[in-house]
This record gives sequence, C-alpha cells and structure tokens, in this order.
Amino acid sequence: GQPDKTCNASVGDTVILPCTTTSPGELNPSNSRLYWQIDSLVVHFFHSGQDLPAFQNKRYHGRTSLFLDQIKHGNFSLKLSNVQLLDTATYTCIYKQTGDHPNTTQKSKVKLIVSGPSSAKKTPLLSEHSKISSRSSAEVPCLAMLLSFHLLVTLGVWH
Repeated sequence: GQPDKTCNASVGDTVILPCTTTSPGELNPSNSRLYWQIDSLVVHFFHSGQDLPAFQNKRYHGRTSLFLDQIKHGNFSLKLSNVQLLDTATYTCIYKQTGDHPNTTQKSKVKLIVSGPSSAKKTPLLSEHSKISSRSSAEVPCLAMLLSFHLLVTLGVWH
C-alpha cells in the first residue's frame, strides 16, 4: 500500500516518524506491543511497557527511541537519530493492544526520504528554492492511521 505520510531528512539529522492512534481514552503501555519495521526488518520493538533492543536490526541500535510518556496518549512516533542515506524506506508502525482488547491493531506507513549531508554549500546544483522547499516539508507534522492485522500475523514473533 501507499504510505500515509512522507517525511524528508538530511544525512546526520534527527527525524520523527509520526504515528498516532485515534483510540479514545488512555492506553496501557504494559498491554501494548509496538513495532516499527521496514518489511520484515525490525527497526524498533516495544512490548509490555519496555523497549526490546534484542529484536532490533543492528543497523538501528542506539538510534531509535519512542516518546515513552506519550504512548498512553496514543503517540507511537519514532525518533530516528543520525539519519543515513540507507534509512530511506517506507516504515510501518504497528500497534497491537493485548489484554482486555486483544483485537485492537492499528497500522500506518511513513515514507522517509533521506538526502545528502546538510552541508549543501558543497553542491551548487541545489538551488536556494529546492533547499527551502525540502526543509519546510520536513517541518510539516506527519499524522495518519490505518487499520490492519496481516503483518503482525506474518511477523510471528509472538503467538
């Protein structure tokens, strides 16, 4: 499917990949599973109130974090630091609630486009206009939500 939102960043930047839920009321982080992934590659995994870096692809170790105090309010956005060109991809945010409402699963996709190092002075090919437009689009807050279940089933990490 098409990504719900596109974000832009430059090499070395810190970018926030947005993901929020539309669920009313507070969520219980200890009854939550949250995956950020690219296809089957796990970028970040949060389960029962804690981050589980053991499941994370080593390329992302130490570069990802969630807003842990915001999860209960439905903010599952991922902060990715020291962005690399290889990080250009479509990221999928999958939230699954366990416990009282085990069937609550939400999914959204965010496309990240990474451009070369911020020191654009070395590349005179970039006009002022294109630098301004790429910077302003990176500041636009990206928010969207989709519902789906099949990726969690195919992931098969938890039964």
